[in-house]
Amino acid sequence: MTPSSEQPQFILASSSPRRRELLASLGIHYTIIKPDIDETQHADETPLAYVKRLSQEKARAVAEKLSDEATILAADTIVILAADTIGIEETGELLGKPLDADDARATLKRLRGRDHLVITAFSLLKTGPDAASYTEAVQTKVTMRDYSDEAIEAYIASGDPFDKAGSYAIQNEAFHPVDHIDGSMTNVIGLPLDEVKQALIEMGIL
Repeated sequence: MTPSSEQPQFILASSSPRRRELLASLGIHYTIIKPDIDETQHADETPLAYVKRLSQEKARAVAEKLSDEATILAADTIVILAADTIGIEETGELLGKPLDADDARATLKRLRGRDHLVITAFSLLKTGPDAASYTEAVQTKVTMRDYSDEAIEAYIASGDPFDKAGSYAIQNEAFHPVDHIDGSMTNVIGLPLDEVKQALIEMGIL
């Protein structure tokens, strides 16, 4: 999509097709610039601090490439599994994108029939004379269904798990891995639309 000529350009700092679709649903014209940052988690950095920092660094990395005024939206999504099945907390184990089929299989078996937490942090960075920034982390509790080993194998064979934190897509209709959620559906997909829209309104962008 191309930026509007009537206002500073809007940039999505992500190559995720899911975030592109969600942002487009707000009727925003945008261009895409993929940020290039080191996504290594710092020592003693909590998952919540980590995901917020990544969204901020992605926005700043794109801003450094620009000479014209712009509004940049960056986001990062993490999946957290608690150490036990009783409670979910922001300091649990991070489950990233799977390295291979074996990693995806192990992750999906660990998630099966359990609760986990999905956190998406998004950052808005407005450059120029009216520069402003905003970061928010949105949490959704996800309860997975008790899917079979056969369902896991079919899902892995489809290739869908390999670019997704936690090795699954909530919107996958064939696998339908989730039993129910407590919170935002779009947050689990990769961009909490209600919260992003409210932030854009408050910043005078929508």
